[in-house]
Amino acid sequence: MQVDVVAHIHAKPGLELELKAVLTAFIAPTLKENGCQCYDLFVDADDPTKFTFIEQWASREALDAHGKSEHIAVGRARFPDLLAQPPWVQVLFPAK
Repeated sequence: MQVDVVAHIHAKPGLELELKAVLTAFIAPTLKENGCQCYDLFVDADDPTKFTFIEQWASREALDAHGKSEHIAVGRARFPDLLAQPPWVQVLFPAK
Protein backbone atom coordinates (compact mmCIF):
# COMPACT_ATOMS: atom_id res chain seq x y z
CA MET A 1 0.00 0.00 0.00
CA GLN A 2 1.28 3.47 -0.90
CA VAL A 3 2.55 5.66 1.94
CA ASP A 4 2.88 9.45 1.86
CA VAL A 5 5.00 11.44 4.28
CA VAL A 6 5.09 15.10 5.25
CA ALA A 7 8.18 15.95 7.31
CA HIS A 8 8.65 19.42 8.78
CA ILE A 9 12.18 20.35 9.83
CA HIS A 10 12.92 23.68 11.53
CA ALA A 11 16.45 25.14 11.56
CA LYS A 12 17.91 27.20 14.35
CA PRO A 13 18.01 30.85 13.23
CA GLY A 14 21.20 31.53 11.33
CA LEU A 15 21.75 27.86 10.48
CA GLU A 16 19.35 27.65 7.54
CA LEU A 17 22.06 27.18 4.91
CA GLU A 18 23.82 24.47 6.89
CA LEU A 19 20.56 22.56 7.40
CA LYS A 20 19.59 23.03 3.76
CA ALA A 21 22.91 21.45 2.73
CA VAL A 22 22.25 18.43 4.97
CA LEU A 23 18.69 18.01 3.70
CA THR A 24 19.65 18.51 0.06
CA ALA A 25 22.26 15.76 0.44
CA PHE A 26 19.43 13.33 1.27
CA ILE A 27 17.72 13.78 -2.11
CA ALA A 28 19.90 12.01 -4.71
CA PRO A 29 20.53 8.81 -2.72
CA THR A 30 16.92 8.65 -1.55
CA LEU A 31 15.57 8.87 -5.09
CA LYS A 32 17.60 5.74 -5.89
CA GLU A 33 16.09 3.75 -3.01
CA ASN A 34 13.75 0.89 -3.73
CA GLY A 35 10.15 2.07 -3.42
CA CYS A 36 10.81 5.83 -3.49
CA GLN A 37 8.25 7.42 -5.79
CA CYS A 38 8.63 11.07 -4.77
CA TYR A 39 11.02 12.93 -2.47
CA ASP A 40 10.78 16.71 -2.74
CA LEU A 41 12.22 19.38 -0.44
CA PHE A 42 10.53 22.74 0.05
CA VAL A 43 11.30 25.88 2.06
CA ASP A 44 8.54 27.95 3.64
CA ALA A 45 7.77 31.05 1.56
CA ASP A 46 7.56 33.24 4.69
CA ASP A 47 10.13 31.62 7.00
CA PRO A 48 13.44 30.41 5.57
CA THR A 49 14.14 28.38 8.74
CA LYS A 50 11.30 25.96 7.93
CA PHE A 51 11.81 23.07 5.51
CA THR A 52 9.34 20.40 4.43
CA PHE A 53 9.84 17.09 2.67
CA ILE A 54 6.90 15.70 0.70
CA GLU A 55 7.51 12.01 0.10
CA GLN A 56 5.73 9.10 -1.53
CA TRP A 57 6.72 5.48 -0.99
CA ALA A 58 5.47 2.25 -2.55
CA SER A 59 5.04 0.64 0.88
CA ARG A 60 5.58 1.08 4.60
CA GLU A 61 8.47 -1.37 4.31
CA ALA A 62 10.20 0.89 1.75
CA LEU A 63 9.73 3.88 4.07
CA ASP A 64 11.10 1.94 7.04
CA ALA A 65 14.17 0.92 5.02
CA HIS A 66 14.70 4.57 4.08
CA GLY A 67 14.71 5.53 7.74
CA LYS A 68 17.53 3.04 8.35
CA SER A 69 19.66 4.10 5.37
CA GLU A 70 23.22 5.29 5.90
CA HIS A 71 22.79 8.71 4.30
CA ILE A 72 19.82 9.48 6.55
CA ALA A 73 21.75 8.37 9.65
CA VAL A 74 24.68 10.60 8.71
CA GLY A 75 22.39 13.61 8.25
CA ARG A 76 20.39 12.96 11.40
CA ALA A 77 23.64 12.94 13.39
CA ARG A 78 23.95 16.65 12.52
CA PHE A 79 20.39 17.51 13.60
CA PRO A 80 21.09 18.28 17.30
CA ASP A 81 23.33 21.19 16.30
CA LEU A 82 21.07 22.49 13.53
CA LEU A 83 17.43 22.04 14.57
CA ALA A 84 15.32 24.43 16.61
CA GLN A 85 12.99 21.57 17.59
CA PRO A 86 12.54 17.88 16.78
CA PRO A 87 11.24 17.14 13.26
CA TRP A 88 7.49 16.68 12.95
CA VAL A 89 6.78 13.73 10.66
CA GLN A 90 3.33 12.66 9.49
CA VAL A 91 2.90 9.27 7.79
CA LEU A 92 -0.27 9.02 5.71
CA PHE A 93 -2.13 6.19 4.02
CA PRO A 94 -4.71 6.76 1.26
CA ALA A 95 -8.24 7.04 2.66
CA LYS A 96 -9.71 4.56 0.21
